[in-house]
Amino acid sequence: MTTLLQRDPQSWRDISGLDTAEEIAQQPALWRELRSSLQSRAADIAAFVGGCLHNPQQRVILTGAGSSSYVGEIVADELNAAWPAQVRAVASTSLLTHPELYLDPDAPTLLVSFARSGSSPESLATVDLVRELVADARFLNITCNAQGQLARKGDSDARTFNLLMPAASCDRGFAMTSSFSCMLLAALCVLGRGEWQEHLAALAQAGDTALRDWAAPLATLAAQPVQRVVYLGSGPLEALARESALKVLELTSGRVLAMSNTALGFRHGPKSALNKQSLVVLFRSSKALARRYEEDLLQELRREGVAGSVVTVGSESDITVAAPALPDAWLAPLWLLMAQQYALHQSAALGLAPDNPFADGTVNRVVQGVTIYRHDQF
Repeated sequence: MTTLLQRDPQSWRDISGLDTAEEIAQQPALWRELRSSLQSRAADIAAFVGGCLHNPQQRVILTGAGSSSYVGEIVADELNAAWPAQVRAVASTSLLTHPELYLDPDAPTLLVSFARSGSSPESLATVDLVRELVADARFLNITCNAQGQLARKGDSDARTFNLLMPAASCDRGFAMTSSFSCMLLAALCVLGRGEWQEHLAALAQAGDTALRDWAAPLATLAAQPVQRVVYLGSGPLEALARESALKVLELTSGRVLAMSNTALGFRHGPKSALNKQSLVVLFRSSKALARRYEEDLLQELRREGVAGSVVTVGSESDITVAAPALPDAWLAPLWLLMAQQYALHQSAALGLAPDNPFADGTVNRVVQGVTIYRHDQF
């Protein structure tokens, strides 16, 4: 029996879920591999990034589509607060439709693309768009696939730096799991400040413990039938809540509805979605001020009893682990281990194939059917 998901590998293989189960379980090991890889390339990375982050005129745009865009949203504010440069997250799906709102042709720009496959049409088109519209643009591709079109095009371009994640992070399963956490941590390491080597080592150790200790409780939680799952998070954890809700939608093929919000924002209408078949999961912030607001909402939800279950994840929570004292953006991959496991169990409980929940092909691992239009034709 695995220590992760209360099933042996053959049981997961029988329902076409082994790839996703293994890719969730391997993450602490991949974080250690990422640490070694980044150390070996530290000089090259430093030479490419240079002093641009110290320049107040420098624009850094973190981009991606779907889950990859949430990577940028989790880390953007942490990086923006650390440097004079202007750092913001803009999904490639927004850059392509409204480039005039996000691009300054005269501003030095570093486009950081997050991409698991590196072959989605939006990822490739966004790089081409920025290259065309911004004279002083450079490109950092944080990707999991050395053979993807994004990486292959970047190999021959002097203005591009390809930062490859550990090979096993290019998830075989439908849902992004290890690819997500590796790209997120890579961005914090190469674009942030502080002792990232120590941070990665501590997170990997905590991840090992979390996977071991959370396995049984999460299997039990996922065995409870639900109609709706609500994930809540504040600050960088708001985007983590979005990614967690997306995992439920993806792995249950939309049969379990999921939504996300902030602890304070939830009262402003979205709370009306709750019923007795709802699960609320709140990611607890490491910030004392945010935790005070979160505690007020928790007391309200438990007092009213509108939701079927209310669960907290984080330090000193219902689902917890001895975590290092790090900012929320750094802790997000650790708490995500809970959401990934829960979604996988839900998929299995519904009799779906977690490695490919959409047998009809209506949703695909690499997005299909996107027509890219030239911005200057409209």
